[in-house]
Amino acid sequence: MRRRTASVPPLALAGGALTVGVGALYLTGLLLTGGEIESGTTVRGVDIGGLSRAEAVRKLDEQLTAAGSRELTVRVGDRTGTVDPRQAGLTFDAERTVDRAARVGSDPAGLIGGLFGSGGAEEPVVRLDENKARTALGKLAKTLDQQVREGAVGFANGRVEQVVPHPGYALDVDAAVGTLRASFLRGETGAVTALPARATQPKVTADEVRRAVREFARPAMSAPVTLTTGGKRFTIGQTVLGEHLTMRPDAAGRLVPKLDGKGLRAAPSVARPLAGITTTPANAALRLDGARVVVADDARTGVQITDKALSKAVLPLLTRSGGAARTGEVAARRTQPQVTRESAARLGLTEKMSSFTVHFEPAAYRTKNIGRAAQLINGSVVMPGGTWSFNRTVGQRTEANGFGEGIMILDSEFTKAPGGGVSTMATTMFNAMFFAGVKPVEYGAHSFYIERYPEGREATVAWGSLDLKFANDSGHALYIQAEATDTSVTVTFLGTRKYDEIKSVTGPRTQVRQPERKVSTDEKCVPQTPLEGFDVTVDRVFYNDGREVRREPFRTHYTPRDEITCEAAAEDPQ
Repeated sequence: MRRRTASVPPLALAGGALTVGVGALYLTGLLLTGGEIESGTTVRGVDIGGLSRAEAVRKLDEQLTAAGSRELTVRVGDRTGTVDPRQAGLTFDAERTVDRAARVGSDPAGLIGGLFGSGGAEEPVVRLDENKARTALGKLAKTLDQQVREGAVGFANGRVEQVVPHPGYALDVDAAVGTLRASFLRGETGAVTALPARATQPKVTADEVRRAVREFARPAMSAPVTLTTGGKRFTIGQTVLGEHLTMRPDAAGRLVPKLDGKGLRAAPSVARPLAGITTTPANAALRLDGARVVVADDARTGVQITDKALSKAVLPLLTRSGGAARTGEVAARRTQPQVTRESAARLGLTEKMSSFTVHFEPAAYRTKNIGRAAQLINGSVVMPGGTWSFNRTVGQRTEANGFGEGIMILDSEFTKAPGGGVSTMATTMFNAMFFAGVKPVEYGAHSFYIERYPEGREATVAWGSLDLKFANDSGHALYIQAEATDTSVTVTFLGTRKYDEIKSVTGPRTQVRQPERKVSTDEKCVPQTPLEGFDVTVDRVFYNDGREVRREPFRTHYTPRDEITCEAAAEDPQ
């Protein structure tokens, strides 16, 4: 009896080799694999060969989740940082990875190959949320982006300091998304991924820094410089020079030295010797001799060292070496006064235009503050078309400026404050201006009426809020005399009268209002007697050749002056 053998695909000899039909081999592969992943298949080192799809997905989930949570190290320029892949929307898709591996293994070539060998390494499928990736990269840019650092040369404590230039980098977020995905896919432990960035090169290069140091900075700090002016000699050391010396880039990126002449001039080691050389010009002092203006004291020429002249003298010396080579002359400029013995008559300073006196009760603070204001105002010259300002001339009423605490009006009440009493000076000046016939620009009356002043024809001032200004429209120069005693102050305007006479006409009081009674516990309280409030108009009337040629109204509103009684504040029972 013949034995039957299992059926096998037909065999054929071809070119000396045994060949099996492709169709039979493909069928054999299907029968042998039974739908499993091809043997030897790995994903990122994880072997999933021979596993069912479900088993492969579970295994990859376990292995790739840990790998996919590792932070990625990235670099922008020369700065490094890390990115959390999960926050950047990067994850591995285990199911799609297995699907792809199974598809590759189930095609004819793959199945037939599986009969004679093993599967290959597969890359995992990456899922990317681009919105999350851009958000994460945007946050990263805030920490890794760098501003371009320009090369620079500075000076400190008489030494040269160099700043090395550095390019600036700005992360290209859109382009970096793909780079970040590729880095995540590679999964190389310890690798640093350079992200695409836009670079900005410094305008001041390292070569330019070296040139500036060699040609200027080191010589500038090599030794002091010595200056002479007005027959005097003084030295400026490297530390002081460096404090006011800089090197700034021009449009081409070349570092150019700049010297702050104003700052250098104010430095004590420079200001002290210059103080003995420079003087301010002084106008000739004028006085009345009967009806005629005469010169009481001659004018004095001033000597000035300008900031520009100082810089011009010092800068060229800084590139030289050796003591003698670093010595130079500072040009002094002579400044002429406005009023001299020769120019007084030519300027029209020939007669008295007006004079006004205000008397006051003696008090130490009044004597001090009114006298100081008069001292600062006396000798003021206002050229034709010019404007005079009380606050600009007198300055802030501080202790450093020679003023003390006194009584003034604040919020319609007497109170103690620095400079109290200068309103007497302002009122005197206002009346001298009024009767000189020049144009008022800014003025303001007290909030309530004070009996020693002419009603509607008085003024007060406040630093930073209310000034007393007038414009000299007389057509000639105007000279102001101010003299104070312990009980009075007088202001006289000298010049050329534009009008023969100026009179004041005071109208009746209107809108009369009664004061109130108040009690104050403020520690700076000043007792106050009551006085009614009212409105009043004063006309300034101009005369020429005995007839009226012009009339100008000054309207004033006074609030009631309340009666104020000062009492000590009650003590806290606790």
